[in-house]
Amino acid sequence: MDDVVQALTKLENLEELYEVTGEFDIVTLLSATDIEEFREVLKNKIMKIKGVKSTVSSVVLKAYKGPRCVEEPYRVIEPQKAKPSRQ
Repeated sequence: MDDVVQALTKLENLEELYEVTGEFDIVTLLSATDIEEFREVLKNKIMKIKGVKSTVSSVVLKAYKGPRCVEEPYRVIEPQKAKPSRQ
């Protein structure tokens, strides 16, 4: 597994790499500008690393919390004028 980890750390698209327990040995977080770039990295780089037998991929649709979570840009909220109440 050390050879796989060493090869993965050389990938430019690799953001994070973890050794994990459970069904898989390694979990990585990759960045790609589009699905074609992701496919290129997966098919022509990761799958060609000696020791990689299979992969399971998920695409992040939206981040709610974490370092990659994009917050809404700062917005100026106009004060609302109060309407006089009728009595």
